[in-house]
Amino acid sequence: MLGEKVGEGKGKRTGRRIVATSPQLTVEVSFEDFTRLIGIEGMNIGTYTSVPKSDGSLNGEGRGVWAALSGDMATWIAIGTGRFGDGGSVRYTGSLNFSSASPKLAALNSISYLFEFDVTVDGATHSVFYEWK
Repeated sequence: MLGEKVGEGKGKRTGRRIVATSPQLTVEVSFEDFTRLIGIEGMNIGTYTSVPKSDGSLNGEGRGVWAALSGDMATWIAIGTGRFGDGGSVRYTGSLNFSSASPKLAALNSISYLFEFDVTVDGATHSVFYEWK
C-alpha cells in the first residue's frame, strides 16, 4: 500500500550517453538534485540506464547517493518503468531501496520506497518519494 510522501527533489539532468546499441539500445543518464528526504535536506546524485521495450516504454535501473547537508549519506538502488511524454519528456515510476550506516538515516534501511521521477525536455528533474507499506 502506498504510504505517506517522505521526500521530494528538484534538479537537472547532467549528462547522457549511449552505452550500447547491440543487442539492444542502452542509454545512460546522470542527474543531480536538491532533495528533502524524511525531513532532512540533502543532495542527490544518480545515474540510471534505460532500455526501450517493444511497446515503447522503458526499462530503467539506477544507482546513486543521497547526502544530507550534515554529511550523513545513504546509497540507493532503483528499478522502474519509463514512458515518453510530450516533446520527449520522460516519466519513471518504480521502487527504491536505501542503505546507510549512519544512525541518523537508519530509518531508510528498513523500508522500501516508491518513486515518481520526471524529466522535462530541457532536462529539469522532479522526484517524489513515498513510503511503501
